[in-house]
Amino acid sequence: MKLGFIGLGRMGEGMVPNLLAAGHDVTVYNRTAAKVQPLVERGAHAAAAVAGACTAGAVITMLADDAAVEAVSLGDGGIISNLGRGGLHISMSTISVALANRLTAAHAEAGLRFVCAPVVGRPDAAAAARLYILAAGAPDAVTECTPLFAAMGQHVLFMGDAPRSANLVKLATNFLIMSVIESVGEAMALVGKEGIDRRAYLEFLTNTLFDAPVYRTYGGLVVDGDFTKVGFAAPLGLKDVRLALAAGEELRVPLPLASLLRDRFLALLAMGGEALDWSAIGALAAHDSGQRGPMG
Repeated sequence: MKLGFIGLGRMGEGMVPNLLAAGHDVTVYNRTAAKVQPLVERGAHAAAAVAGACTAGAVITMLADDAAVEAVSLGDGGIISNLGRGGLHISMSTISVALANRLTAAHAEAGLRFVCAPVVGRPDAAAAARLYILAAGAPDAVTECTPLFAAMGQHVLFMGDAPRSANLVKLATNFLIMSVIESVGEAMALVGKEGIDRRAYLEFLTNTLFDAPVYRTYGGLVVDGDFTKVGFAAPLGLKDVRLALAAGEELRVPLPLASLLRDRFLALLAMGGEALDWSAIGALAAHDSGQRGPMG
C-alpha cells in the first residue's frame, strides 16, 4: 500500500520500519529533517513538506499533541488541503476528544475519510511491532487500514464508528497507567522507608496478585529510579491527564484521582522533570518522605 507518514518521534521512528518491512511504500515527513534520512536508507521516500506525504491517498500522523496534529491537518498546506477527495487520514496520536470531533467534521466536509487509531505501547513495542491499536471510524475505512495495523501492532480493537471513541479509550487507558505508577510509587516509598528491599517487594507483587505487564514495566522503572531513558516524556503525561479531565467534564464524569495525578505531574515539572520519563511521578512519594526523589 502507498501511504504517507508524518511524525518521526520516539514512536514514529519505530513504526515506519515495520511498514517498510511489510512491503508498504512509505513517504515520510518530519519537521526535523535529520530524522528522515535513516528511514530513506531503509527504503522510505522523503517529503520536503506535509503536502509531499499526501500524494498516495492515505496518510498516517503520529504527533505529540493537539497543536501539532491540528497544524498538520488543518493548517495551510496541510492534509485536508492536499489529500485527494476520498483519501484516508489515520491519526495515531493521542489527542483530545474535542479535536477528534473537529477533525471528523473537517474531513467529512472535505470529502475525506478519517480514522483515529491511537496506540498502547512504549517505543520498544513500536519497534517490535507489538503495539495495541485502538481504532475507530467508518467500518470500511478501518478495514482498509488492516494491513497497516497488522504491520505495526499485535492486536487491533475496534472501538466503534465515531473516531473520538478511540481517543477516549486511549485517554482512559493512560489514566489507569498513571494511577498504577503513582500507587506503586507510594507503596515502594512505604516499604523503602522501613528498609525493605524494594526489588524483592516488586518481585513478590508481580509474581502474585499483580502479575501484569503494567506492574512489571512501571514497577521496574520506579525501583530502578533512572527516569532519563524516556519512552514517554513527563510533559506528555500532564497533557494526557488534562485531556482526560476535559473529557470527564464534557461527559459529566468526576475524575478525582485524575485531578491528583495532574498535580503530581505539575509537581514533577516544577522540580525540573521536563526531560524525564512520565514514570518519574512514581518517585515523588519517596521524595516527599525524605528518601531519594525523581532526580536521583
